[in-house]
Amino acid sequence: MSISVLIMTWNEEANLSACLESLSWSDDIVVLDSFSTDRTAEIARAAGARVIKRKYDSEDRQRMFGLTKIKFKYPWVYTPDADEVTPEDLRDEMLAIAADPTTPEAMFKARYKNMFLGKWIRYSSLYPTWITRMVRPDRVRFERQVHSVCVPDGPVGHLKSHFIHYSFNKGIEAWYDKHNRYSSVEARLAASRAVTKIDWADVFSTQPDARRRGLKSLSRRLPFRPTLRFFYMYVLRGGFLDGWPGYVYCRLISGYEFMIVLKTAELRRRERGLQI
Repeated sequence: MSISVLIMTWNEEANLSACLESLSWSDDIVVLDSFSTDRTAEIARAAGARVIKRKYDSEDRQRMFGLTKIKFKYPWVYTPDADEVTPEDLRDEMLAIAADPTTPEAMFKARYKNMFLGKWIRYSSLYPTWITRMVRPDRVRFERQVHSVCVPDGPVGHLKSHFIHYSFNKGIEAWYDKHNRYSSVEARLAASRAVTKIDWADVFSTQPDARRRGLKSLSRRLPFRPTLRFFYMYVLRGGFLDGWPGYVYCRLISGYEFMIVLKTAELRRRERGLQI
């Protein structure tokens, strides 16, 4: 049995060809496009993918539309981003899982190798980070508008193989544009105090994904958050071992945190009727 594929896109002509080429083993690929203005849809159709268009409102709603409103050929759906490449070992591992009718898991997470300036920035990117990538659509739901979280109805599995992430293929300007949008959503959540309380069990968890989630909730309440984020990534987690690419990447993430802090402060001042 094969696996269906769902890729969410918006202006991904720089990435989509490589992504689709690494997925040529699947005969059921769906590109859920947010009305791209470049050649994204054309590239997808040329590769044999189905193209369905929907106006983007939030990450969780877009993913849930894709998983609940689109009819797939197979029970398992692989959900890579357009800037990801799927190696053969990951393909083989997923196909073996899909071929086993006794598999109890509702979803599987995978680690990735984040590439920047031609190098895997292993330490700066806080490896290993586990991302949901293979799901049973009838047994999962996604929550949260940015960096959405998958909530399964059943056990969670972890794939041994990695996917390759090229998050800077569209350039630094595109990276800033995306994180400018992300920081606005994060700031609105923080300003509305919709963020949950600190889960200290997650902070000290031995599971990398749980610990990452806990540390993020803790960081929202710390002073000098951007500086501490840089120190944590570059010094404590060994980002300096990645050389110049690691330094630049840690600076970029620190800047992203600073955008969230500034926008949160701006929103709270507006709520109090104060001048910006």
